[in-house]
Amino acid sequence: MRTLILLALVGLGAQLVDGSLGMAYGVTSTTLLLAIGTNPAAASATIHLAEIGTTLASGAAHWRFGNVDWKVVVRIGVPGAIGAFAGATFLSNLSTELAAPVMSLLLLALGVYVLSRFTFVGLPKGRQGLPLRKRFLAPLGLVAGFVDATGGGGWGPVGTPALLASGRIEPRKVIGSIDTSEFLVAVAASLGFLFSLGRQGIDLLWVGALLLGGLVAAPIAAWLVRLLPPRILGSAVGGVIVLTNVRTLLRSDWVDASGAVQGVVLGVVAVVWAAAVAWSVRAHRRAVALEAAEPLEVGEPPANAAAAAPELQSAPASR
Repeated sequence: MRTLILLALVGLGAQLVDGSLGMAYGVTSTTLLLAIGTNPAAASATIHLAEIGTTLASGAAHWRFGNVDWKVVVRIGVPGAIGAFAGATFLSNLSTELAAPVMSLLLLALGVYVLSRFTFVGLPKGRQGLPLRKRFLAPLGLVAGFVDATGGGGWGPVGTPALLASGRIEPRKVIGSIDTSEFLVAVAASLGFLFSLGRQGIDLLWVGALLLGGLVAAPIAAWLVRLLPPRILGSAVGGVIVLTNVRTLLRSDWVDASGAVQGVVLGVVAVVWAAAVAWSVRAHRRAVALEAAEPLEVGEPPANAAAAAPELQSAPASR
């Protein structure tokens, strides 16, 4: 029972993160499942089965608010589903001893990306422009789907920044289209795992707990994003992912680091993480101050007019 409650909280937290950033549900929840000793393939399968429900709910909500570009959903989602099925099959055929460090390396890379992206850049803002082309969306979906299945997450971290950076679609439609198309990816990855693994290692109670937590968090995420700035949240979550997967790699057969080495490395990572969050907080405050100052600058009278006012007031007295 304690494990189910923990998993529900994991699903809740991961969906809050994903709803605020447009990414990192799979990366966050898979990292935590690996940390409690779950088999890598079973962890990814569990996450993707739960995501069938969470992405369906998220996509429906985005559709209701007009945040979905259906052409983008189809053009990126179908190749993404193909890549996800291939990635699930690939991961299922790796031995646990090899799959665990491979997945941790992939999650570590995604964690470093999320941490650096939100620390130094923040949430990028795209601009509406020309339609996105198939030759851009199809390869992007294929790669993002494969990474998502093999790493337990990655659809958002790979797809969202790429679409935002293209500058050809509104940010709200980037988030909505990525979230909606992820339903196809989750279904394809789940089928790939079920065909390759069967029910082996997949606990449906775990899936249900993650799903329940995610469904509860879905409406809360829209409220949370108003309170906690995405830039700060991204740095905080990226640090959790990096720290957890560095720990997994240090304890793997590939590295097998001593306790002293683990302590030093994890300590350094923790210091860098704290510095990154502090930097994001400072950058956010500076951005808020600049935004608050802009209306004042627009509404202020020119300096020469302010200086001339006392002279005009004193002019009658001098006469």
